[in-house]
Amino acid sequence: MREALFVKQNSGKWKSYEQRQTNHPDEVAERFIDVTNDLAYAKTFYPESKTTAYLNGLASVLHQSIYKNKKEDTNRFITFWKFELPVLFYTYRRQLLYALIFFVVSGAIGVLSAKYDDGFVRLIMGDHYINMTNENIAKGDPFGVYKQQEPIFMFLRIAANNVYVSLLTFVSGIFLGIGPVFMLLRNGIMLGSFEYYFFSKSLGAESILVIWIHGTLEISAIVIAGAAGLVLGQGLLFPKTYPRLQAFRNSAKDGTKIAVGIVPIFIVAAFFEGFITRYTQMPLWLSISILGGSLAFILWYVVIYPLQLSKRNLN
Repeated sequence: MREALFVKQNSGKWKSYEQRQTNHPDEVAERFIDVTNDLAYAKTFYPESKTTAYLNGLASVLHQSIYKNKKEDTNRFITFWKFELPVLFYTYRRQLLYALIFFVVSGAIGVLSAKYDDGFVRLIMGDHYINMTNENIAKGDPFGVYKQQEPIFMFLRIAANNVYVSLLTFVSGIFLGIGPVFMLLRNGIMLGSFEYYFFSKSLGAESILVIWIHGTLEISAIVIAGAAGLVLGQGLLFPKTYPRLQAFRNSAKDGTKIAVGIVPIFIVAAFFEGFITRYTQMPLWLSISILGGSLAFILWYVVIYPLQLSKRNLN
């Protein structure tokens, strides 16, 4: 489509968004999604045009209006998780994809390294953990490590650690996006070697049914935290039509929203690890239900639902 036709078809809508103010959070969020879609189209076909710069500014104004309401009421929280966070997932879907690719590749590196180097798993996991797990395997309880602490203390410790790792992964994006890649690489290699260790002991299927009860949410949130770090670094590396400092402020705000938004996922993952994973002999159907439900939620909330929001505003 020619730029003139694109402007002609949409200019009335854009002007109405500028002139007709609204405080209804759902309508503001829908306007933001709509303008974001138009901006994405303009960036693709008219990257250096005034239309793109105009839409960039309009999207920024709408983005600011989403957060303008300072009332700390129930609607504010509902709006954030119902609209704002999914919109950010859609807006930064490429960063999410890149983070996932980095993590999967590093996981494969961990598997291959563990396979061809007998000492690699001990190097990554530590002698104490491997020796303890070998003892548990000999006792017939390979995942006994999840039963050593009281559930409440285990939950609190893991929740605090997960949130810390998430925020560290995000903040490391200030180093031009290199930090999140390193964190994803580190965690991916660790997971790959960790899983290979259990598969090498003929405990692969059992490890998935036990460990991924909490791991599905935990690992997914780590990948999302890595994407938030990439968003932070993007403002410094690719300011586009904004001054670099303003671009960094915008990306820092969006990245912070993503990093903070996934804290509940980490908390639920920690709850599973502290209170549920310890039941290593639970029925197969229950284990699969928890694991499958967690995976379905992540796919729906991070991928499917944001896409539905986007398509809703195109119709």
